[in-house]
Amino acid sequence: MAQQTATPTENQAKAGAMIVPVTLFEQNCTILWHEPSKKAVVIDPGGDVPKILEAIQQAGVTVERIWLTHGHIDHVGGAAELRDALKVPIEGPHRADSHMLEHVVESGARFGMTGVRNFTSDRYLDEGEQVHIGELTFDILHCPGHSPGSVVYFNKALRFAHVGDVLFNGSVGRTDLPGGSHETLIKSIIEKLLPLGDDVGFLCGHGAGSSIGQERRTNPFITGAM
Repeated sequence: MAQQTATPTENQAKAGAMIVPVTLFEQNCTILWHEPSKKAVVIDPGGDVPKILEAIQQAGVTVERIWLTHGHIDHVGGAAELRDALKVPIEGPHRADSHMLEHVVESGARFGMTGVRNFTSDRYLDEGEQVHIGELTFDILHCPGHSPGSVVYFNKALRFAHVGDVLFNGSVGRTDLPGGSHETLIKSIIEKLLPLGDDVGFLCGHGAGSSIGQERRTNPFITGAM
């Protein structure tokens, strides 16, 4: 069931978000929008596309883009189908994950996921680039470690980030998959995410969101590395 929520800043005047848990992985497909214009993006449509389309209708928004945080099957399994249904471009992740997008069918087969399709992104994203929803601007941070091409979307004005599977509430992304590196992941978190500021709230790819400050203080993977 889709769950509508404010962005962690509670700044509903400017933005809104709805989390749609999809597939057996319970991945947080996120619909994020600019409130005044109702222009929206779908972040990481991992599957269950009819469920995502229903949530879009429920939110009353117009989706203009699909954003991907990285290339793992649970985050991209429905991307090609959703792109065709909405006729919108896909942006992200970093090009380092492009091979994953080209082997979605093979990855899906390992988890019994059928109906998925290989695809390529319409725009791969690099560190320092920006993407937009209506009048909202998000900076791109390349944060490898969970996967080589993981990116984070950060809006400075809202003090909000979508971090994919880089950082979780009380944990960090797994690094035992091909291309993963725990050392690289922790380096990305310490050098790219912690400097954003303790007041920055975030949504992530699985489970509840949190804030940079909360994780800096209590996340054992971070406190143990500082």
